Amino acid sequence: DWESAIRVGVLDCGEEENYETCKEYGIHYYPTFRYFKAFTKQFTTGENYKGADRELQTVRQMMIDFLQNHSQELRPPACPPLDPVSSSDITSLLDKTSHHYTAIVFESNNSYVGREVILDLIQYENILVKRALNFDKPFLEKLGITSVPSCYLMHPNGSHGLINILKPLRSFFSSYLKSLPGVRKKLLLPLQLPVQENKEESTDIKVWKEFDKSKLYMADLESGLHYLLRVELATHKMLEGAELKTFKDFVTISAKLFPGRQPVVKLLETLQEWLVSLPLDKIPYDAILDLVNNKMRISGIFLTKKVQWVGCQGSRPELRGYTCSLWKLFHTLTVQAALRPKALINAGLEDNPQIVLQIMRRYIHHFFGCKACAQHFEEMAKESMDSVKTLDKAVLWLWEKHNVVNNRLAGDLTEDPKFPKVQWPTPDICPACHEEIKGLHSWNEAQVLQFMKYHYNSENILYKYTESQTDSSETEQGNRREVKDKNLLKKPSGNRENKIQDKESILDSESKVLDKLIANHGPVKDSGKSAVGSANLKETKQAVSFLGIGFSNIDMSLCVILYVASSLFLMIMYFFFRMRSKRWRVKYYRSSV
Repeated sequence: DWESAIRVGVLDCGEEENYETCKEYGIHYYPTFRYFKAFTKQFTTGENYKGADRELQTVRQMMIDFLQNHSQELRPPACPPLDPVSSSDITSLLDKTSHHYTAIVFESNNSYVGREVILDLIQYENILVKRALNFDKPFLEKLGITSVPSCYLMHPNGSHGLINILKPLRSFFSSYLKSLPGVRKKLLLPLQLPVQENKEESTDIKVWKEFDKSKLYMADLESGLHYLLRVELATHKMLEGAELKTFKDFVTISAKLFPGRQPVVKLLETLQEWLVSLPLDKIPYDAILDLVNNKMRISGIFLTKKVQWVGCQGSRPELRGYTCSLWKLFHTLTVQAALRPKALINAGLEDNPQIVLQIMRRYIHHFFGCKACAQHFEEMAKESMDSVKTLDKAVLWLWEKHNVVNNRLAGDLTEDPKFPKVQWPTPDICPACHEEIKGLHSWNEAQVLQFMKYHYNSENILYKYTESQTDSSETEQGNRREVKDKNLLKKPSGNRENKIQDKESILDSESKVLDKLIANHGPVKDSGKSAVGSANLKETKQAVSFLGIGFSNIDMSLCVILYVASSLFLMIMYFFFRMRSKRWRVKYYRSSV
């Protein structure tokens, strides 16, 4: 009903086609409310909603404040006056005939009922609604008004009187006024919105992927990493302070513990080495994105550029997806930390059984889009995370809290009807996890731990539906054939000694980005451990990087050989022409004219 004065639009930042828009407008958390004034010609990111809470009534009242504070000259033409009228104005209307009804809502100064009713009726003709405050007590007594809010109605024939309504509520007032004889909705032209030129993508029907719920799908984990690095992180244009520290730690544990395919693991390792080698207090997100997108053309690194949910797919696009994959990712990291406790040695994160949980806690606090979810997780962490003393307990803590969240969200609007929020693991996939003591359900935590270590182990991961680097290249060229490059698949149990491969390319990319960052942010400060930890890298970088161009060992050897050969050739030519010149002088020398 308020559309002619203020329109409400919804943009889903989880949809791939909206990523850039949400990034441009700096949307960090969901839901985010932004207000845009009418007739705004220059680009603006709008005004942020600053309400006490996100209840519908509070949001509606903030919308009214926004309308009321709108500059008068740029106010929407259909927006009626929302300021209160005086007693003298009302007196002048009494006993006068008119072509329409006039309703006056009397209310207290902090009430929004009058303004809500005014906006409810702006699309109706033959009625005008105004509001007045209850300051003039004698005038209220004269009209017979004993309590507020109350509605006083003036008929077209000049008669007037107080409306008797069962409950003094907005809906009661609006409904009564809309039902008056002669009051009807105006015939308005439908709202004209820009027509979407290319509707091919929106009409695509996503094929349901059959999956085994007892298995873990690499497509879910990689899609989660893609969304995290390219979408969620993109809302933070500059990483600094606690945000930068959190991101560095997250990349470190992911590089050490993620049981992924070699190209993805190599990307994480490259990103981790790059972050360690940059002794800067702040890093722009675009520099991180360049490396994630492999703008430096480092061979052998790759991460899918699209979401491909399998075990995390929802019955509707807006359900499950990223939140599901983030849970799976951190479950995987806690289990891998318990299975491979030596993986974090020399990473500066060892000897701390809570390390994965603490980094998850900080990541959710700084980056996770759902603000309410982040607050709930922080409350759970404050309550009991300190009690975790072993890596196995960390696995069980996250499992327990995940079930707490499932219990809280059961029946919520965000719940997928096809995948109801239940306590997990269910009896059909882990019967030994469930017990009954005196008729009451009980968890066998030893069996749960054993199940978690099996379910999130690399041996239980399926690579079906994952995208290979070959697939991505052919897609970019317009060829949509499904090509599975099995050579890219890597069992996590294998060694990671390929890290040295293409080191020169990695160091070169670090050098270029470092030069770019120094140019943007001034001189680099000493970074303590980071500088010491990357001393060898810098020495190597000085040897192989020149003017931002990377050379391999073979390239360097060829350069030296060519340099020496060129020098020898020039020296021979020099002595040849020098000797020839001397002979010429002796031959043609004349002692006198």
